[in-house]
Amino acid sequence: MTLEEISDALQEAYGERERYREDVRRRGDEVLAWLKDHNRKGIVLAGRPYHVNPEINHGLEKIITGLGMAVLTEDAVAHHNHLARPLRVLDQWSYHSRLYNAADFVGSHPELELVHLVSFGCGVDAVTSEQVQEVLKSHNKIYMMIKIDEGSNLGAIRIRLRSLKASVDERDEKQQLCTVQPTKYEFNKVLFTKEMKKNHTLLAPQMSPMHFRLLQTAFVKSGYNVEVLPSVDQTAVDEGLKYVNNDACYPSILVVGQLMSALKSGKYDLNNVSLLITQTGGGCRASNYIGFIRKALRDANMPQIPVISLSANGLENNPGFKFTPTLLNRVMMALVYGDLFMHLLYRVRPYETEKGAANALYEKWNTIAKKNVEDANLVTFSKNVKTMVEEFDNMPLLDIQKPRVGIVGEILVKYHPTGNNNLIEVLENEGAEVCVPDLLDFFLYCAYNNTFKVEHLGVSPKSKTISDIVIAAIEMYRKPIVKALKASKRFRPPIHIQDKARYAQTLISLGNQTGEGWFLTAEMVELMDHGINNIVCVQSFACLPNHIVAKSMIKPIRKLYPKANIAAIDYDPGASEVNQLNRIKLMLAVAHKNLKG
Repeated sequence: MTLEEISDALQEAYGERERYREDVRRRGDEVLAWLKDHNRKGIVLAGRPYHVNPEINHGLEKIITGLGMAVLTEDAVAHHNHLARPLRVLDQWSYHSRLYNAADFVGSHPELELVHLVSFGCGVDAVTSEQVQEVLKSHNKIYMMIKIDEGSNLGAIRIRLRSLKASVDERDEKQQLCTVQPTKYEFNKVLFTKEMKKNHTLLAPQMSPMHFRLLQTAFVKSGYNVEVLPSVDQTAVDEGLKYVNNDACYPSILVVGQLMSALKSGKYDLNNVSLLITQTGGGCRASNYIGFIRKALRDANMPQIPVISLSANGLENNPGFKFTPTLLNRVMMALVYGDLFMHLLYRVRPYETEKGAANALYEKWNTIAKKNVEDANLVTFSKNVKTMVEEFDNMPLLDIQKPRVGIVGEILVKYHPTGNNNLIEVLENEGAEVCVPDLLDFFLYCAYNNTFKVEHLGVSPKSKTISDIVIAAIEMYRKPIVKALKASKRFRPPIHIQDKARYAQTLISLGNQTGEGWFLTAEMVELMDHGINNIVCVQSFACLPNHIVAKSMIKPIRKLYPKANIAAIDYDPGASEVNQLNRIKLMLAVAHKNLKG
């Protein structure tokens, strides 16, 4: 087909879709009018587009009509309402927007109820289900959620739908529901003000101890009383499970759990504390951590606590928090130091002749780095990097060989000791040398994604220009590290993000940008290309993006690199630590065997 023919076909398909949509809306209006005229009830059967397929929903619409109620989809009613924004969650998908508008429309129409279909174990549905429930609750409406999986026994669902009908009839008899629009769903965000900056403690969840020790210094020295929570906190998981939908991913449970555990510890004045967290704005559930946290605060009767979003996309604005050039300088220095410490410490610690010598040298340089982050002097920074690499390079080591194991995967599980059950310690105790990719590489990946968006998705070229400036700035801070590591005899310098992208493109499109996206594949291929054939890929259970770009890539990677020895390990609150350890030991047994061979 020619380009013109493809364009014509797309326009025709778009026109057909619009005609279909208009037909659905017209029929929906007819059903609504009939329900009002005959004093009957209807169910808006809301779900993902594929849930309308009878093969998927097991013919639920027949059960509903069999109970004497009409069935509509959210498409048939959503266009009538435009729910006031902002919502508690990040409203970033058109399907979700229709769903929230439909819930608000149902709330203001006494002849309608809503049944929400979700997929079993779907973390994104964990976000939408709670928001829909809040909207309906504000209208004094019943929320019913039905999880759809391959099981076709509908006995329990049939009973629940009958109970819903009975509850609605009883409520109508008692006239508890107003026939006019009752209340409006409102979400009031608590802002972090300039006055709060003077006396509020800002709690930040832990992710990577090496980086966050220095990041805390960067913020404190810039006038924000930031406190990073402990790196290991077993009560955090239990608290997270109390306040976060358990279908959400493990990182969200862990992050919310850390914050709630700290707030309930009695250590902080709840009227003078705020929460600080990053927000990517991408398709990952991480973009909705803020929504999870605000719901947890409300459920724990702490709605007065502000939540500050650190987002490069400017998703939220808090008058009391600003990224100044000085703060950005300190933050960049902290991140670069953190990445360098991982390069140096993990490379030499398994081979140290004197037990504890590597950690002692790290602590010495961490103190020096902390002072440098405080004074924000870039000349001192370059000198420190050079001298630090030299001292680690000349540290006495045992003349032995150990298998090198890379750790890749979901960003929080990859770096957080609690999130990965102290994976680095486990691997080193089992006789391996650990290689962890740079944290800054993830920020570079996020920036570089705009290159694809501009070329293929019609995003403004201005976005790429800004991203290129960000990448150049990060590389400027990394330049002393690259130079020092290139001159060393033991260490490998980080590569440019364009080179990482080329690694990924051998197997996957750069259009895969949800979660870790193509970046995860790039990390694995880069490790293989540098002779690190053993990889532990850590991911939260049911994280669809990471399973697609990690597990599905294992076979193609093995085809390119026959020595590839990759173990994909799922982490969640209910995962068996024994099973995780057994799989890691099995991977290491192969690694040791290959090393001897």
